[in-house]
Amino acid sequence: MAQKIDWGNIDTILLDMDGTLLDLHFDLHFWMEYMPLVFAKKHNITCDEAKDKLYPILRAEEGKLHWYCLDYWQEKLQLDIAQLKEDVAHLIQIHPFVLAFLEQAKTHKKRIYLVTNAHRKTLELKMRVTNLASYFDGIISSHDYDVAKEKQEFWQQLEDEIKFDKAKSIFFDDSPSVLKSAKQYGIGTVVAISKPSSKVNAKEIEGFINIETFEHVL
Repeated sequence: MAQKIDWGNIDTILLDMDGTLLDLHFDLHFWMEYMPLVFAKKHNITCDEAKDKLYPILRAEEGKLHWYCLDYWQEKLQLDIAQLKEDVAHLIQIHPFVLAFLEQAKTHKKRIYLVTNAHRKTLELKMRVTNLASYFDGIISSHDYDVAKEKQEFWQQLEDEIKFDKAKSIFFDDSPSVLKSAKQYGIGTVVAISKPSSKVNAKEIEGFINIETFEHVL
């Protein structure tokens, strides 16, 4: 994989957070298991009943900014989502080889930006747990722009803010729709993370360079 990436021609690294730098197991467990459990207790229903009720509501917002917004779900579900995430924060884990990759990127004087759809409250929690913030030249949430990474308007605002050269930039993400959006915008090198969760088998995303871990791009 590394041979396909012309690092000599890349000056800016754009990195997704959940599933890319961090194990997506935390998020999958939170939204699919823990939050329905809390919802079930609150409404005195079974966990399966809670899932039947919640999953369609969640899926209806997938890929939209609301999907990633803690405030939206707090109001919609009448649950303290930020506090509930703190309850299972011990599950937040950095993917293997991420730290080595970030260290190497800094050594080679690359500009490094965290570019995420995550809400600022989620970002604050995860940066506190992982201590990753110091590696980045900037941390951008799509909520800052009021548009998700799936939309071309996000990339235009990002370019306006950090002034990156598309041809000399590389972007890593695990979401097929986001990867396609970045490719459509003209990001020079777009890399798919094929194993976003340690608990799920790797699955290749067609049309992109695929890596399971950052070991393959060191």
